[in-house]
Amino acid sequence: MADLALIIEDDEDISEIFDQALRNAGFDTEVIPDGGQARLRLAEIIPHVVVLDMHLPGVAGEDLLKQIRSDRRLSRAIVLIATADARMADLHIGSADFVLIKPISFNQLRDLTGRLHGYHHESTGKIIGSQGG
Repeated sequence: MADLALIIEDDEDISEIFDQALRNAGFDTEVIPDGGQARLRLAEIIPHVVVLDMHLPGVAGEDLLKQIRSDRRLSRAIVLIATADARMADLHIGSADFVLIKPISFNQLRDLTGRLHGYHHESTGKIIGSQGG
C-alpha cells in the first residue's frame, strides 16, 4: 500500500494539481475541501504528507496545523503549507516542513513530491515558490 497524502484545499483547481503531482509521485491521495471535515478525518488516519491550505471554510488551516503538531500519532507527518499570503507563510515557517507560496508551478511541485517518500518530519520550514513566479 502506498503512503497517503492528504490534500486539504478548498480550491478545486489547486487541489487537482496537488492530487495529480502526488499521485505521479506514487502516493495514494485524499482531497478534503473543508477544514471541519479535515479535522474529523485527521483523527481517523495517519497520512505521510499533509498539504494544508491556510484559508479554509469551517476550520482555519492554522487550527489544523496546531492539531497536527499536537497529535502524537501525526508526529512524523510531513506538512506542506500552501498559501498565497507571504505573511502567513512567515508566521508558520517553524511549524511546517515546507511552505509553498502560491502560485507554485507544476514542475516545482513535481520535483518536491518526488522527494517526499524518503523525507521525515524535521520542521525545517523550507519555502518554495513565489508570487507571480
